[in-house]
Amino acid sequence: MEFDNGILQFSAFFSVTLGIIVLFVGKRINDAVGFLREFSIPEPVTGGLIATLLVALLYFASSIEIHFDLAARDVLLVYFFTTIGINSSLKDLLSGGKPLVILLTITIAYMFLQNLTGITVASLFDQPAAVGMLGGTVSLIGGHGTAIAWSPRIAEDYGVGNAMEIGIACATFGLILASLMGGPIAKFLITKHKLEPSSAPADPLDVGVPDEQKGKQGIGYLDFLDAILAIHISAIFGMLLNAELEDLGLKLPLFVTCLFAAILITNLIPKSFPRFSGTAWPSRTPAIALIADVSLGTFLAMSLMSMQLWTLVDLAGPILTIIGAQFLIAVSVTLFVVFPLMGRSYDAAVVCAGFGGISLGSTPTAMANMSAVAQRYGASHLAFIIVPLVCAFFIDLVNAVLIPFFLANF
Repeated sequence: MEFDNGILQFSAFFSVTLGIIVLFVGKRINDAVGFLREFSIPEPVTGGLIATLLVALLYFASSIEIHFDLAARDVLLVYFFTTIGINSSLKDLLSGGKPLVILLTITIAYMFLQNLTGITVASLFDQPAAVGMLGGTVSLIGGHGTAIAWSPRIAEDYGVGNAMEIGIACATFGLILASLMGGPIAKFLITKHKLEPSSAPADPLDVGVPDEQKGKQGIGYLDFLDAILAIHISAIFGMLLNAELEDLGLKLPLFVTCLFAAILITNLIPKSFPRFSGTAWPSRTPAIALIADVSLGTFLAMSLMSMQLWTLVDLAGPILTIIGAQFLIAVSVTLFVVFPLMGRSYDAAVVCAGFGGISLGSTPTAMANMSAVAQRYGASHLAFIIVPLVCAFFIDLVNAVLIPFFLANF
């Protein structure tokens, strides 16, 4: 921890520690406030938003900026998506074929709509189309990473000098709304249509354990280490795959290739194949679910607590208008398009929670929304297969084509 020129810098170790504290704060508040549990607001979202508000208040009161080293957070992201791959079965992938195509088609159409909405609202403020794109898929469905990657080009080629600030502001507001909308939407659909999970009550979750079973499942240290070993083996293959694809000119986030490596290993190696640990591959075990829960919760808590809200004040007017319009459209599409076309089932409701996360936020937000719903109501393996495939892989590829198309033609 260092303090220099009004900036308080926390190292990676301290940042992870604070992330864990923030997660516990969110848990205690969720335990005490009934409607947060009732609407399946993720615990790291509750704690993370409180932390980022406190950091902002400190800045406004003293002009001290707090910066966090987030290198460890990115490792947690790889851990989480590797666990999703380890839990994936070929049977689920095949059964998810048609729903996967439907969700992907909806998402692509929604991305067109999101960009058109951003451009239209920006024009009401006499802003160029490039500003509307920054309030579209560049920052919302694309997230902070895409916004940071495209902002320099938009600033240089389209004369939007504050493109970086606009993009980060839209991504930040979008992330907050995405974190809050998924759970309430799922609760509304599940309650209104009296939906129940198709899986057996004892069926293990993909992330975490059901609320009524928390603290009751014993996990030995060898179970835990075996799960860690499986994650590391999958991640190593994912790193090699990532490097090969980059040599071929296709650059993907590391967590995407680790996800696919884990899926391949889980489904191509026979369960009877001998392992060094002398145990079966730990697919859908309590240890894998626990690690997934820890990784996702800490990642999201660190992401939210590190947001710098004070950088958004000067841009609040037009940005809030764009985000408000995008929020209304995202909710409408989720309720009236995604849910009916996905089959009006319990799985469809959980997918809607995930779509609420990716429509305005990020892949981890989608997964956190679905995890909170699943832990309250029951497992949905289909949702945890198709949503990561759509939002962690296909979206980036589509956005890479869609962004230059809109910038060139509007």
